[in-house]
Amino acid sequence: MDSETYLGDAGLATDSLDDDYDTTWVDDGTLPPERYLDRELSWLAFNTRVLELAEDPELPLLERANFLAIFASNLDEFFMVRIAGLKRRILTGLAVPTNVGTAPTEVLAVIQDRAHELQARHAAAFRNLVKPDLDDAGIHIETWADLGPADRESLDEIFANQIFPVLMPLAVDPAHPFPYISGLSLNLSVRVRNPKTGKEEFARLKVPPMLSRFVQLPDDGTGLLRFIPLEDLISNHLGDLFPGMEVFDHHEFRVTRNEDVEVEEDESENLIQTLERELLRRRFGPPIRLEITDDMDDLTLSLLVRELDITEHEVYRLPAPLDLGGLFEITRIDRPRLKYRRHVPTTSVSLMPLESNSPPDIFGSIARQDILLHHPYESFATSVQAFLEQAAADPNVLAIKQTLYRTSGDSPIVEALIQAAEAGKQVLALVEIKARFDESANISWARKLEKAGVHVVYGLVGLKTHCKLALVIRQEGGTLRHYSHIGTGNYNPKTSRIYEDLGLLTASNTVGKDLTRLFNQLSGYAIEKKFKRLLVAPLHLRNGLLKRIRAEAVNAQAGLPSGIRIKLNSIVDEVIIDALYRASQAGVPVELVVRGICVIKPGVEGLSENIIVRSILGRYLEHSRIFSFVNNGDPQVYIGSADMMHRNLDRRVEALVRLTSPDHLREVDELFELALSDATPHWELAGDGSWSRHHHDENGQPLEDMQNVLMRRISARKRSGVVR
Repeated sequence: MDSETYLGDAGLATDSLDDDYDTTWVDDGTLPPERYLDRELSWLAFNTRVLELAEDPELPLLERANFLAIFASNLDEFFMVRIAGLKRRILTGLAVPTNVGTAPTEVLAVIQDRAHELQARHAAAFRNLVKPDLDDAGIHIETWADLGPADRESLDEIFANQIFPVLMPLAVDPAHPFPYISGLSLNLSVRVRNPKTGKEEFARLKVPPMLSRFVQLPDDGTGLLRFIPLEDLISNHLGDLFPGMEVFDHHEFRVTRNEDVEVEEDESENLIQTLERELLRRRFGPPIRLEITDDMDDLTLSLLVRELDITEHEVYRLPAPLDLGGLFEITRIDRPRLKYRRHVPTTSVSLMPLESNSPPDIFGSIARQDILLHHPYESFATSVQAFLEQAAADPNVLAIKQTLYRTSGDSPIVEALIQAAEAGKQVLALVEIKARFDESANISWARKLEKAGVHVVYGLVGLKTHCKLALVIRQEGGTLRHYSHIGTGNYNPKTSRIYEDLGLLTASNTVGKDLTRLFNQLSGYAIEKKFKRLLVAPLHLRNGLLKRIRAEAVNAQAGLPSGIRIKLNSIVDEVIIDALYRASQAGVPVELVVRGICVIKPGVEGLSENIIVRSILGRYLEHSRIFSFVNNGDPQVYIGSADMMHRNLDRRVEALVRLTSPDHLREVDELFELALSDATPHWELAGDGSWSRHHHDENGQPLEDMQNVLMRRISARKRSGVVR
């Protein structure tokens, strides 16, 4: 997974792909039985929306290539987690019906059929749409057959000096058993013949993942950027790897394996060591998908199917090149005119010094007012990162407490915590080492923090700590003051540039005490059930939201102002959904902005006439979670880390914080108005589960992207000196 891509931080996809089947919810029988959409098909519909962006000729060309790569990365993770988990439950006999009551074997067949369709469409989008446009733009992805003698001679030298030394052909014969094929690796099957004996042999060659996927050809004076896929270059030099043998056939193939990790925490004395062993086991998970080029012969295919022990339905025949996630490399080409117009994050006006020549004073700014941050429009580096760096350097700061779910490999956040500990401050880092696909990185950072003297804890047994919290205790005038940050996104400076998130910086004593109690619960043995401005899972977040949803229904029935607006990544939880259905039946307008999975059926007569669902995708990953309730004219608005899924509400520590500033409530309302406007490009969900795209006005002109509008609005605050 490419952690710096739009959805590829196993973040995007990971936010919605955990093993999430629930067996505790009981239907009370008062609503129609067939009121949910299938969650797996809903996820595939989300990835279809990503593919539609790649197919859109109105988008910048390299961004379309990026969306092709994102689609591939997302689908890989879908197989590794969702399909792998479903197969595992079927094989162990533990499978339960899906959220719509479909038998697991039936839903597996349906989603595999849909995946076959989508992969074929994905390959066609590259071959028939994006690649020709790349050619027209002077970016050529060549094949060996396209090249003349001079280019081939140049590539011969590149192959001999830079590629040949790291290749490792593996023979398959009675003395050499079929080799292990690592997950997501790109491979060549090679068939050779001994010219003396006529005997045919089989070999496997792994395409080295540490080399560039696309090898750039030398400049031929045309000004074109020319590349050849690494596997194509290797394929045409196989004779160098099998001297004396006749290479008479070769094909590309790729295997996807079960990458799930299971850890029984209550049986593990050392969680890190147990997880490290499980990560090693992950490498050897059973295969769940075999991708092959469409020209592979039956003999080679039958060998792979037999040795990998997979079914023919798990074989995906595709045109070369396989693994279009490799297009991430092409998208890094420096062609600004082929990319989205550059957005430069601005520093929040609330964090700017009062005097133009004064240095920033983060604590003074927060003390004056609560500050609502909106990334990536407002800089993470000059807000959250600066907050923690100043806390580490400030001699008046006594303690820092923080959760870390995912962070970057060269994290300045982690460095700030280390500096604070080395300066003698009390530092607590709650590191979630079970963050999917980031486990190894988090183990590494946990050990580095411990060596520096940071108090590192791993949360509560059986619960992932997913909340995004930071608390700084500072001595001011003989008293201790709390400075808090609660966000919707990870403390990751890199993904903060491509993930849309909100965060609250506040000196509220109420919030500070809430966080103090919550951190004590996470690091010690406290059992807290009451918070004043927080809703915390798993104890009472669901019930807190249900209370507010029901209050809207009561207000609607009484003829009082009511309304619910929710923005989030995914909504699957049946209890929350049923409450929204009942609110709709009571006359409450319910407006949802959902990036990914949504199993609600909107606009169904007698059930959900008052519910609309929209999805917005673009250059940034819409990642913030917002819950807004009209509450008879006294708005109740929360932001935080939780999606409406079983795992978030029941098996994770999540936190929402209530916004109280009138300016912040107005800002959130304006955000919803923009997202729900017919002038904003979006997809709309119908009751049958289909999504329709709306991105042109009545005259056929493209609608203006919401994220461009927000960047312009937020940048204007700085220019006009607006203070929130």
